[in-house]
Amino acid sequence: GAGAGTLLIALSAGWGMPGPLHAPPKSCPDWATEHLLSKAEMRHTCRGTINLATANITVEDSCNFIISNGGAQTYHLKASSEVERQRWVTALELAKAKAVKMLEESGTSVSQTDKTELQNTLRTLSSKVEDLSTCNDLIAKHGTALQRSLSELETLRLPAESTEKIKQVNERATLFRITSNAMINACRDFLMLAQTHSKKWQKSLQHERDQRIRLEETLEQLAKQHNHLERAFRGATVLPASAGGADPCCPAKGDLSDEDDDNEFFDAPEIITMPESMGHKRTGSNISGTSSDISLDEQYKHQVEDTKKEKRTRIPYKPNYSLNLWSIMKNCIGKELSKIPMPVNFNEPLSMLQRLTEDLEYHELLDRAAKCESSLEQLCYVAAFTVSSYSTTVFRTSKPFNPLLGETFELDRLEENGYRSLCEQVSHHPPAAAHHADSKHGWTLRQEIKITSKFRGKYLSIMPLGTIHCVFHSSGNHYTWKKVTTTVHNIIVGKLWIDQSGEIEIVNHKTGDKCNLKFVPYSYFSRDVARKVTGEVTDPTGKVHFVLLGTWDEKMDCYKVTLGPGDNGAEGRQRAHEAEDSRVLLWKRNPLPKYAENMYYFSELALTLNAPESGTAPPDSRRRPDQRLMENGRWDEANAEKQRLEEKQRLSRKRREAEAARATEDGTPYDPYKPLWFERKKDPVTQELAHVYKGGYWESKEKQDWTLCPDIF
Repeated sequence: GAGAGTLLIALSAGWGMPGPLHAPPKSCPDWATEHLLSKAEMRHTCRGTINLATANITVEDSCNFIISNGGAQTYHLKASSEVERQRWVTALELAKAKAVKMLEESGTSVSQTDKTELQNTLRTLSSKVEDLSTCNDLIAKHGTALQRSLSELETLRLPAESTEKIKQVNERATLFRITSNAMINACRDFLMLAQTHSKKWQKSLQHERDQRIRLEETLEQLAKQHNHLERAFRGATVLPASAGGADPCCPAKGDLSDEDDDNEFFDAPEIITMPESMGHKRTGSNISGTSSDISLDEQYKHQVEDTKKEKRTRIPYKPNYSLNLWSIMKNCIGKELSKIPMPVNFNEPLSMLQRLTEDLEYHELLDRAAKCESSLEQLCYVAAFTVSSYSTTVFRTSKPFNPLLGETFELDRLEENGYRSLCEQVSHHPPAAAHHADSKHGWTLRQEIKITSKFRGKYLSIMPLGTIHCVFHSSGNHYTWKKVTTTVHNIIVGKLWIDQSGEIEIVNHKTGDKCNLKFVPYSYFSRDVARKVTGEVTDPTGKVHFVLLGTWDEKMDCYKVTLGPGDNGAEGRQRAHEAEDSRVLLWKRNPLPKYAENMYYFSELALTLNAPESGTAPPDSRRRPDQRLMENGRWDEANAEKQRLEEKQRLSRKRREAEAARATEDGTPYDPYKPLWFERKKDPVTQELAHVYKGGYWESKEKQDWTLCPDIF
């Protein structure tokens, strides 16, 4: 390779050994000058580099040439022909000339704007120093006159006391003039120093700017290279499917994105247009969409033909797009991501309300807990249910849609699984969702979750705030807990992966029993199994009765602690781990559906959540048009629709604010926005203010009376 700042030669036969030298691309001068390095980069190069600006390039014979720095570094290079040798020498000479020119210009290269600003500053300083010089001349003139007058006074016949006073005044006047001269000289020196060092300061500032830009470009290039390597690796290792066993939803080989690196990444604000060949062929029976001339309402009515009992097992495959996440995230460091508009390309076709409903994936754990006679055993199943809610996140690196204010989502599984659930977005900033689920098996689950997220540069932290309540009807046991922090790693470069970390304390407010769960953060240096979760179930006295062990993405086991004579708590817990016969499998993750990697890694429940259903409320997430378009693979239309919905929501908020301002001016009462199905109350157990289901939704659904629902879509 050739660089204007540095030349690094790595021969195919080994370091320092002659070997074949391939010719550069046809545009040799352009190629050579694209690899210019700055002085800062030259200081960080590896051993064996040559500064091209001071290098000697000599031709030995028809195929050989020498590059040397005049000292210890010399490379003898051989090309395959005289033509290739000449092309290399020409390219290197041109690069050397440019390197010399850049070296000369680097000391004086300052932008025109910076030059103007610098000149204005120096002009102002010069003007001030001239003013000081004028003052100095005046001080010297008046000081001389004053001293002359004082000297004349000394010659007069005055009392001895007066003569002494005049001498003192004369000395002080002289001292004042000397001090003034010193001040003027110091200001002149300062101006000279400013003129001398201003170019150095400006050069340092410009260097910092260049370094920042270069760092961003380098990170983007790293992301491109990593993405290219991943694609190349997948292409080399995945075996082609046979014609008979091909997946009917899988796009044909020619449909996969196979663009070069220059076309892989797009800037964040751009709307990415999806080629027709990448989507599914739209037929009347395919839920992925109908002809584009049909309105979304007509499509929705057509898709509702899927009955409740026949749950779908497939959704349209995710298009094989590559997008530069860093181009967006570099401007979001330290910010609250819920306030930053993101294109649907980073989303999955589910809303946050639907993701919240996914907590019920393993509802049977609560069904079993409701049958437990022992509150301690019941707590073990509640703990397993708490852990199971994270199992769906292990591969889910896409973000859900932020719900609009007033958006709802219902899941009616009363006939199949004995429960039904309702979510509503009760606040937009900060985003907060209220969730209520009832089961005929004897339990109620409710929660209000506020999502806060911060981008920290290399990772994204998602912190759910709020308390989850689970109440069992027969026993009256009331459990509460909070969620742990979710972290998305490798935001800048590399494959995204998710980790859960923190501690959860589950409290039974009726009996005082507690379970402390610890989600161990992943560490490269730990020998522990990844995604490990440990826990202990204790009674009100602190005595450990059960030990929990497992991972949040696979399973949770329970061990009963039995203390022998003379055992302490630690020995009992250790024996519980070793007593395999006391192990009880509380929960095990269900396998993902076939081809889940092409369907956003959705679980069986997640695949059904956005399936159209008849009779749902108008603001239900299933009816959200941008989410439906995105699921159907029409991402460009989805982005446009998302912008329309967000603008509509902004106008509604401004209208409410204007009404509130008018009411304040007029002194009339004003009712702020209130959720339709939830009301804010103080929880008697936790003493927290939270939105609690006030009833009425399922009755309205039965009557199909949605007159109170807002028009948000």
